[in-house]
Amino acid sequence: MVLLKTKFTFQKRVKLAQTLWLLSWVSVLVGCLTFGLGIFLKVQLWIHNEVMDNTVAHAVPNTVITAGLLGILLGLFASKSSQDSLDMAKYPRWKSFMLPYFFFSILSCLLCFTALFLSIVMRGSLEESLKVGLKNGIRFYKDTDTPGRCYQKRTMDTLQMDFQCCGNNHYKDWFEVQWISNRYLDFSSKEVKDRIKSNVDGKYLMDSVPFSCCNPSSPRPCIQNQITNNSAHYSYSYQTDELNIWVRGCREALLSYYTGIMATNGAAVTLFFLLQASVLVSMRFLQTSMDKITGVEDVETDSEGFLLEKGVVETISSNLEKTKALFKSSTGETGGGGEAACASSS
Repeated sequence: MVLLKTKFTFQKRVKLAQTLWLLSWVSVLVGCLTFGLGIFLKVQLWIHNEVMDNTVAHAVPNTVITAGLLGILLGLFASKSSQDSLDMAKYPRWKSFMLPYFFFSILSCLLCFTALFLSIVMRGSLEESLKVGLKNGIRFYKDTDTPGRCYQKRTMDTLQMDFQCCGNNHYKDWFEVQWISNRYLDFSSKEVKDRIKSNVDGKYLMDSVPFSCCNPSSPRPCIQNQITNNSAHYSYSYQTDELNIWVRGCREALLSYYTGIMATNGAAVTLFFLLQASVLVSMRFLQTSMDKITGVEDVETDSEGFLLEKGVVETISSNLEKTKALFKSSTGETGGGGEAACASSS
């Protein structure tokens, strides 16, 4: 059974070709937007790669970039072929490219769907990657002389200032690690000795945070040392006063930032998917209606177009059978050649 069979007059075919040309160029523009957003997300993930445990999240921008680039090329093809469909002297040269075009169009739509799916499911992986990466960033903050870790201090300070955050989950994460290198500690000082002895692991722990956690908008000079000690600061109450350091964790800040970018990518990919599907269906109707026209003298005659020559299930079954037959024929030819070679050798 023919699926969505429609009769096309000459005027209707012209309108279809013009509409397809317009849709194709809109698809190209949205494809450029999608490609650009994918590049932007890729760059942003790369910038903060040092505070991520893995690169699994890069699958999202990679898919968006591929879908956008492929969609741009398909849109250019569709715009040119639809324009040439009005001229029977030019259109026949496009017929041999239609089957590859439909294959890559379906692939582009699948890539768009995959990008949307990954944008949703990758949020958990991204959060876990940030959790481990930020934890390591805080732990290696003091290792400015260690190869491979010497940039962690700069990375964490820049991150906390740019995103107005502190620590991994909250600022108290800095209380649990020694973030000051031993080279900057006076081990002859009683205070230093007492702090190290009071800790089971022999680390210099304190209720302090790096300068990058300070909130510059606070009217009071930043209290970054002895945060929980009310007596160490004049007119200060740790429990009731509003702290003049950032209290939001960097994992929450980064996750919110990347979720927003992925949501924008998702909206662009959804629009791109709808345009790609519209161009694909329009091109199919134009192709099937133009196949009935054999020459210039028949250009103004009525013709019929359809989406599928058979039903969906029948079309899939038919294509599978053709694929199997093609595979068997190629295998049979290879086997025959081998037998011939054996015969000649004997």
